[in-house]
Amino acid sequence: MRLPFNKKRPSGSENRSFIARMLASPRHRLAGLCVLLLALIVVAFGVPSRTSSTEYIPISQVVADVRGGHVARLVVINESNEVEVHYKHGDPAIRRAYKEGTISLQETLIQGGVDRLELPEIAVRQPDYNWDRALSFLLPGALLAGVLVYTLKQSARQNAAFGKSRAKLLQEANTGVTFNDVAGIDEARTELAELVEFLKDPARFGTLGARIPKGVLMVGPPGTGKTLVSRAIAGEAGVPFFSVSGSEFVEMYVGVGASRVRDLFAQARQHAPCLVFIDEIDALGRSRASGGTTGAHEEREQTLNQLLVEMDGFEASSGIIVIGATNRPDVLDPALLRPGRFDRQVVLDRPDIKGRTAILQVHARGKPLAADVALDTIAKMTPGFSGAELANVINEAAILAVRQGRKLITMQDMEEAIDRVVAGPARKSRIISEHERAVTAYHEVGHAIVARMLPHVDQVHKITIVSRGMAGGYTRVLPAEDRMMYSKQQFKEMMAFMLGGRAAEEIVFRDVTTGASNDLERVTDLARQMVMRYGMSSKLGLVSLGKRSGTEFLGSRSDAEVNYSEDVARQIDSEVRELVDEAYRLAKDILLAQMDRLVNISETLIERETLNAEEFEAFFEGLPRPERKPHRPSLPLQKSGLNTPNLVRASAPAANPGPAATVRRGDHSP
Repeated sequence: MRLPFNKKRPSGSENRSFIARMLASPRHRLAGLCVLLLALIVVAFGVPSRTSSTEYIPISQVVADVRGGHVARLVVINESNEVEVHYKHGDPAIRRAYKEGTISLQETLIQGGVDRLELPEIAVRQPDYNWDRALSFLLPGALLAGVLVYTLKQSARQNAAFGKSRAKLLQEANTGVTFNDVAGIDEARTELAELVEFLKDPARFGTLGARIPKGVLMVGPPGTGKTLVSRAIAGEAGVPFFSVSGSEFVEMYVGVGASRVRDLFAQARQHAPCLVFIDEIDALGRSRASGGTTGAHEEREQTLNQLLVEMDGFEASSGIIVIGATNRPDVLDPALLRPGRFDRQVVLDRPDIKGRTAILQVHARGKPLAADVALDTIAKMTPGFSGAELANVINEAAILAVRQGRKLITMQDMEEAIDRVVAGPARKSRIISEHERAVTAYHEVGHAIVARMLPHVDQVHKITIVSRGMAGGYTRVLPAEDRMMYSKQQFKEMMAFMLGGRAAEEIVFRDVTTGASNDLERVTDLARQMVMRYGMSSKLGLVSLGKRSGTEFLGSRSDAEVNYSEDVARQIDSEVRELVDEAYRLAKDILLAQMDRLVNISETLIERETLNAEEFEAFFEGLPRPERKPHRPSLPLQKSGLNTPNLVRASAPAANPGPAATVRRGDHSP
């Protein structure tokens, strides 16, 4: 019978391979040295030596034993004061004593009263070296010196690697992402696909004397696919791909960042043709003028200077292409953006409705969708969403379907996922009083009715009083088309839509609540932009007031610089108040004219908690929605005597009011 513990023992070669693997690790080697040092210290100081049993006696006792005739022989250890005492009568013990160093042993015995004729045999011999004691001091010292040398070597290696680039090299990277997985940014994809074509067939461009850009800078809001595009380039190019973050060049030690930049480009030259991708390049290429009055030896400036030299130093035929990605192009150094370094800037903006549909199709691959799921409808429901947010919607919908035990993702899951991404998960456990519930319902219905009766406000898609996040309820409107510009009339009607909730509260309850705090903040900001930024004030005229600075793609704005007088400031406040009051009067007039519908829809909403577009529109049966009547010029420009080509200018789109025009949330918490 074989016992369960009768296992095959490892052979000698297996033991040796295990020891070799252990010694190959620097940590294991250092740990082994420490254990060996500890063992030697224990042996040296914990184990008694062979001579520790020798008995030492005072010299006076030696003199007395010699007078008594008990000593047979004395041996003096040369070059020391130590004396070995050998006794008579078969006593094997050898005792030792120390004599005085100034006189001889013989004189010491005579001075002690020993007769010269009775002196025992006195011999002299060379000392025996105590190797145990010598090793107990030499070996620990040698081991300490070895550990010190090993530590210094390791530190030197680390210091040598400290200035090395930390870029990840992917040889013919198989990232699993190609240009087929990138949607919604067709123009940017075309621009970047040329990089791959150049790397694969540079002779095609060289026949006409064209050269590929040395650098391409991708800019855009977060989540628009900058890193995804770089992974697609790596998957398509089939050449070495260096990936590094801009923050990896920034260190507290002066010169380290510049050393890493040099090492990165040295590696790139060895693997040319290749691609170098620097993510979040604003951490590395921040403008030197924006950093204050720092010295020329400041680490960040040295790193940036080295990057500028490397990008402008290698030849275009070297096949090194630098791709940078950032959402802060406003802070980059102008020297970094000039042609010859970053020749192209590719903007990856938020996708339009066509792009959102394509992105949803990409992320819906391999996911079981129910027959009622319409991706084009979901694209209409998600204006302003980035590619990352759309991917999150698909993923949230899949999670919700699994949570409900379904095997298909339904349209209801998609709509719930959009609500979760926009406003957060539903807080159904939140307990509110009947009065607050009624105020919330009338508030949201007030928004919806004003939107229904104004032609330039988008159609109502959903009204709910289910609490989500900090919002007590919200009204969602969907645009029929993507807009790049807004008119003054559109802004006025949007402001009336924002104030519809406050107007409904005042009309029905003869009181107002804090639920409109977010509405008031947004409508005031919009009115102030109309006056100060868009020149839509009849009193102040076509002027732009207040110099603004901020992040273009991050959506945040810093306080505007005051470049106007106090008298103009009072006029601005007066114009803003007039615009807001005019919008509020318009909202109240609409609600007073639709009072019956306001009450009926609100009571229905209190009962059902949520109304969709069809249920809401059923209350307006027989009342058509006002149509937009765009104004067109009565006289063509060609017949007006104007020089048409000189009138062509690049029109900057107005800043999108954002979620304020898409989702109207009510914060009904005090």
